[in-house]
Amino acid sequence: MAKVQVLDMSGAATGEIELNDGIFGININENAVHAVVKNYLANQRQGTQSAKTRGEVRGGGKKPFRQKGTGRARQGSIVAPNHVGGGVVFAPKPRDYRYSVPKKVKRLALKSVLTSKVVENEIIVLENLALESHKTKEMIKLLGNVKAAKKALIVMSEKDVNVVRSAHNIPGVRTCLVTTMNVYEILNHTSFIVTRDAVSKIEEVYA
Repeated sequence: MAKVQVLDMSGAATGEIELNDGIFGININENAVHAVVKNYLANQRQGTQSAKTRGEVRGGGKKPFRQKGTGRARQGSIVAPNHVGGGVVFAPKPRDYRYSVPKKVKRLALKSVLTSKVVENEIIVLENLALESHKTKEMIKLLGNVKAAKKALIVMSEKDVNVVRSAHNIPGVRTCLVTTMNVYEILNHTSFIVTRDAVSKIEEVYA
């Protein structure tokens, strides 16, 4: 089992924690990670884009000019796609981009990115995380103490309002619960900050 240092909120080491190899030490499956990230981004799309086809553009009832004798190419309508202001060929229409990925693939991808954080030394385990207030400077001080990167994901076992509010206004820093973390967010943030309790919950949920 991989061992990671446990830090307190001042950044001092308080001991070590052994991580479950079944979650934090598997063979990284890049195909699963790619599939899940692609699925996540597709599911975030609003699907509201729309353009008019030639049948929906106003006008076009009259032939622009006679068929022969003008020396120009024959035209039947001013709303044809080859005209400025005409319809769009294969115009996009509102649609739902959502699709599903097997649960086993999602679980494999999550374990893969958690393993990658351990391999790349981007995981920071805290003994506990409890702030006295929800002031932003409190969180900035904490992140500086543990030497977190500018983009950091803070994972908690249970919601703490002070932690959520103190991190809300810091660019690149996000908070989430063990039950709501996802592959894209973990990959998109350099530092993966997790409490000891959250590690136990991750191992309990995903083992």
